[in-house]
Amino acid sequence: MVFSDINLARRIERAEARSNASFVEARARMFPASGAEWLEAAGAYAMFDGIESPCTQTFGLGIFEAATHEVLEKFETFFKKHDAPVLHEVSPLADASSINLLNERGYLPIELTSVMFLPINEIETGSAADPKIKTRVIEAGEEKLWAQTSANGWATEMEGMAEFMFEFGQISAKCAGGFAYLAEIENEPAATGMLFIYDDVALLAGASTVPEKRNRGAQLALLKARLRFAAERGCTLATMGASPGSQSQRNAEKNGFRIAYTRTKWQLKS
Repeated sequence: MVFSDINLARRIERAEARSNASFVEARARMFPASGAEWLEAAGAYAMFDGIESPCTQTFGLGIFEAATHEVLEKFETFFKKHDAPVLHEVSPLADASSINLLNERGYLPIELTSVMFLPINEIETGSAADPKIKTRVIEAGEEKLWAQTSANGWATEMEGMAEFMFEFGQISAKCAGGFAYLAEIENEPAATGMLFIYDDVALLAGASTVPEKRNRGAQLALLKARLRFAAERGCTLATMGASPGSQSQRNAEKNGFRIAYTRTKWQLKS
């Protein structure tokens, strides 16, 4: 039995931090002028990936070591150097002093995320029920195909962000430790999903389905394929994040995921 405790939080937060750091490193390689970089302090990772990027924040604050004014000062200096907002996504299992510290320094809570987990041996990872759905890890040279499919899926939910998501997808597909999965229906790209593996933890992200291919089982097929792939490589735990009460959360719960905790994003008032 896996319990939602500090040990689970450390495994999840470290995998999340490492996947984001890997993304930042990929951007720095592909776009050296972006200034993308990351640093670690007191076990937490701070990433700068651009002012508008969802990766620009910290993960793991107060989970591995108690945060201090000195640690937060270091992170604040890092973000301010890039003229970026100062954001920390904090688990409720972090050291209890974290809340008081953030309040003292003028932070406000702005966002919640349901952090979900699944012991991989608790799910049947067989192939997709529909033989018309094929899933695979993309091959070298298919990064733009994967990124365009992903961007097409996000287009109806993030109006005006097509170019950003296309670039974001190309970087995701080249992350160290990452595997870009594509689902095809009748040989046409239908959906995408990312898998990051760090130690024995599989982090699932990047779920996107093009509008005309929705409700046909592509995401379920991608979920099973990624879990099967992760299990074959020794992973014992899968994790993912979702907006509280969202369809993504409901779909995850239908497939055996449980909520480990609700993470809060804090922003420093300007």
